[in-house]
Amino acid sequence: MVQRGQVTVTWAGVDGAEPLEFAYLEDGPADGPLALCLHGFPDHAPTWEALLADLGGAGFHAVAPWMRGYAPTAVPADGLYQTAALSLDALALADALAPADDRAVLIGHDWGAIGAYGAVAHRPDRFRRLVAMSVPHRASLGARLFTTPTQLKRSWYMFFFQQPLAAMSVSANDFALIDMLWRDWSPGYEPPADHLRALKATLASPGSLDAALGYYRHLLDPARHDPRLADVETAAMSWVPVPTLYLHGAGDGCIGTEVVAPDEEMKGLFPSGLDLEILPGLGHFLHLEDPTVVNRRIVEFLADPS
Repeated sequence: MVQRGQVTVTWAGVDGAEPLEFAYLEDGPADGPLALCLHGFPDHAPTWEALLADLGGAGFHAVAPWMRGYAPTAVPADGLYQTAALSLDALALADALAPADDRAVLIGHDWGAIGAYGAVAHRPDRFRRLVAMSVPHRASLGARLFTTPTQLKRSWYMFFFQQPLAAMSVSANDFALIDMLWRDWSPGYEPPADHLRALKATLASPGSLDAALGYYRHLLDPARHDPRLADVETAAMSWVPVPTLYLHGAGDGCIGTEVVAPDEEMKGLFPSGLDLEILPGLGHFLHLEDPTVVNRRIVEFLADPS
């Protein structure tokens, strides 16, 4: 049964790091191997409820936090939303929720995937396997994002979010822009109304929408980066040293399949092995669109003891 919890964590090895309280959902035995699930935008922790149940049934202690700034997780006083911060959050959560000698598994979708790549690259001793969905490795994506016209068109929102009035526009008319992104990114999929209501309540919490947009503002403005996190930021662009499963919907309206590098081109970034699968009939939120197929594939991959 999915339950709620909270934990306060602090980044290890970063001088002056400030503690941050995370709220999370969990399922499965508390003494099982940790499976940490990181959500993206525009989404929140309940996106993982079906997967948490399946992972819990397979013996994992499955945990899905609301990411930094997404209520009920706290808005960080330091205002840091760069990729390195997300990676350090994942590592701090793993350290708080699992013994140091028990390597966890990590699942990330969208921004969660971006943070996950950096976490496993920065501390490969902490995680045994990685599942990433809907956003390719940054070193691969960066080479195609700004040279693929169709993808530039899809990525309009990233540039719009840099504008001072973006938050006002996103929240207008009961977050109508959020509804539009879900329709555009997962064509033909109708998310449950209660899921979107809860998501909008999260984004309407004080500071949460600014936090969500802050992820994009930090991504495109290195001047916002904290120099203390430079080595972690660099790690996010380096190779991933654990076996990885990458899943992408063939109909993804956010990140098109034409910017997903072929398996043979990705091998250098995933020296421990990469299973890359493009799933027909699914869009950006593939784990919600067909949880039976997607979750079974994830659990099978993570349960492999190798």
